[in-house]
Amino acid sequence: MFSYVRSCAASIAVVALYSFAASIGAQPTQNKVGIEVFRPHFRSVLEHHGIVGGGFALVHDKAPAETLVFGEMASDSHRPIDTASAYNWASITKTMTAIAILQLRDRGKLSLDDPAVRYIPELREVHDPFGSIDAITIRHLLTHSAGFRNPTWPWDCDDSKNCDWQPFEPAKWSQVAAMLPYTHIAFAPGTRWSYSNLGYVFLGQIIERLSGDDFEVYIDKNILKPLGMTESYFDRAPYFLESHVSASYLRAGANLTPQPFNFDTGITTSNSGLKAPVTDMAKYARFLIGEPGNSLYEVVLKRSSLEEAWTGVLPVAEPGQPATAYTAGANGTPPMMGLGFFILNSKGHRYIYHDGDQGGFSSELLIDPADHCASVLIVNTTDTGAPPATPELHPQSNTEPDAKTDLRQQLRTILIQQVFPTAK
Repeated sequence: MFSYVRSCAASIAVVALYSFAASIGAQPTQNKVGIEVFRPHFRSVLEHHGIVGGGFALVHDKAPAETLVFGEMASDSHRPIDTASAYNWASITKTMTAIAILQLRDRGKLSLDDPAVRYIPELREVHDPFGSIDAITIRHLLTHSAGFRNPTWPWDCDDSKNCDWQPFEPAKWSQVAAMLPYTHIAFAPGTRWSYSNLGYVFLGQIIERLSGDDFEVYIDKNILKPLGMTESYFDRAPYFLESHVSASYLRAGANLTPQPFNFDTGITTSNSGLKAPVTDMAKYARFLIGEPGNSLYEVVLKRSSLEEAWTGVLPVAEPGQPATAYTAGANGTPPMMGLGFFILNSKGHRYIYHDGDQGGFSSELLIDPADHCASVLIVNTTDTGAPPATPELHPQSNTEPDAKTDLRQQLRTILIQQVFPTAK
């Protein structure tokens, strides 16, 4: 579990005893009240959901980030989670994809209202019953309003006992391109919201084709390195960080199903491939809340462009579909979708967030721009709420936790009502 570290020696002792841990060398700060309020809730909620392990970081202004850790990196080895443990942050990757698109826009490389087909001619193969494919813009892709399907694959394995031959996501762009003649637009672009991983694969292609860099290289050069996120990477770990990679699991009742370890997200990296420890994600959160006078942050992305991304464009709701961890708002009001970020209004206060689910990992990035406070939450076990499942031979994409009891919704409420206000 997480703890606030008062000394290096105390920190090492606490980790060895499976207790809470915090960044080594951190001194007491004004955040202490917030982290202490959150500590018991964090532990009890994760224990209730049978989570194997997880991490949390709280950031406010220039104060040192405070971290909590819980449980184990792997249920078989019983190695405890620490602040260096690395997780797959899944769809939180999409926020960096959106930032990269805005970087290219700010440098005059594209317009958000450009037709996506201008940069990806292969989209002409898509069936669009609502008109010309030229009507679908980069902005539509960013806001999940282009009309593309949610699953990246249009089909799945028929027999879960015999699908080790099939990647859980397309491994190459050629595989996605081959599916485009069998892809259709589900609604008139811009008329409503429908979450689409495929749309963010297209955005990754735009970034690569305009910049000349692989997506992973572009993000590393223009976001990770400038922000000092030196232990962050995409897909499989570099050799020197392999020992820090957390295992992951799906839980269905009493059945805990291990997911493949240290896996590759293939061509869908721009949708879900980011791997990082909570300490690096705290650096990302600090950039997002901003720091007046920090010229490097402005190079990564102007505050005005972030505010543009955090402006709601359309409600996050699908007709006839129940709310999910992504779409459940406050007091029955659905969130709004911005440019790669979700916007939640609670009692007149604006919060920015994005969740992630993949291969047993569940995560959330939550930002309070007005009060310069943010948090990152990650667990290595997804409580699906489903009956026991047959073990899968490939990672499950877009794993859906039980929407009625999703731990992020429970902890989000505590963060908004009790933690963020006391961290000021």
